[in-house]
Amino acid sequence: MSYLDRQDWTFPVPIAFGPGRLAEISTLCRRAGMARPLIVTDRGAADLAFIAETARLLDNDGMSSGLYADISPNPRDDEIAAGCETYRAGGHDGIIAIGGGSGMDGGKAICLTVQSGIDLWAFEFEQPVADLSEDAFPPLICIPTTAGTGAETESTAMITDTRRSMKLCIWHPQLKPSAALLDPELTLSLSPDLTAWTGCDALVHAIEAYCVPGFHPLCDGAALEAMRLIAGWLPTAVAEPGNLEARGAMLAGSCLAGVAFLKGLGLVHAISHMVGAEFDTQHGLTNAVLLPAVLRFNAPDIDHRTEAMAQAMGLTETSPEAFYAGVCDLL
Repeated sequence: MSYLDRQDWTFPVPIAFGPGRLAEISTLCRRAGMARPLIVTDRGAADLAFIAETARLLDNDGMSSGLYADISPNPRDDEIAAGCETYRAGGHDGIIAIGGGSGMDGGKAICLTVQSGIDLWAFEFEQPVADLSEDAFPPLICIPTTAGTGAETESTAMITDTRRSMKLCIWHPQLKPSAALLDPELTLSLSPDLTAWTGCDALVHAIEAYCVPGFHPLCDGAALEAMRLIAGWLPTAVAEPGNLEARGAMLAGSCLAGVAFLKGLGLVHAISHMVGAEFDTQHGLTNAVLLPAVLRFNAPDIDHRTEAMAQAMGLTETSPEAFYAGVCDLL
């Protein structure tokens, strides 16, 4: 199997995978019903080549676009409100959320609120789900440029409530990306530290999703395959940033881990979101720091799960201690 072959997947949303797929952005926009998309990304990505390239590709195909890039590493509610104003002022009809987790979360949050007429926090995960019309949300395309967040196939977004200094999950089941575009070429410029940190985020998604209680074999299968890909390819992606095959495998693994965490997440993320809201820390790095302590704390409840996880990560020993040591070695 090659991680350089172009693939089109239909689960859980239409996914265009493979090097060079960004060139198809105009086709994906038209298919979703967009004529004037707003490109949403974070401040750190605003000046990177893939943002200018996305706008150029759209322009070359006769499709005008706008850019909103005032999104923090941990997106804030006031930034989402400003993004909605930019969307309305520009007469946009869809959103391209591109970047790492923060850029995509910002784009999804704008998409949830800009034409639904509902307050941002009414979409908080523990609130009753609002019954909305089919056209409550504009079309959305998600393009990850890191292999970590895995959030490109769902509406979930982590946003900081600036009044309460809390980071909360917002979502709505009716908002599904019209397409996710996974182009490993967009991740080649990612620095070794961000490659490692975002890759650790994906690993934590997979481990926590597999370990949380509940019967969800679809998510469990995705989590184990994500662990196999991440453990096998993350060291290469860090050591050889230009290795396109490693980048492709990591994007696939990250996406699978994102699908898996629909089953749920655990204590690493519960703590990490608090730390991120208070201190604006890099999310994947925070997860990596927390993971060993949480594995120890949860050991009595997850030891029966470690054999399958150890096998997925390619470890020769599959005991709980061997799994713990293998995770720490990778970190």
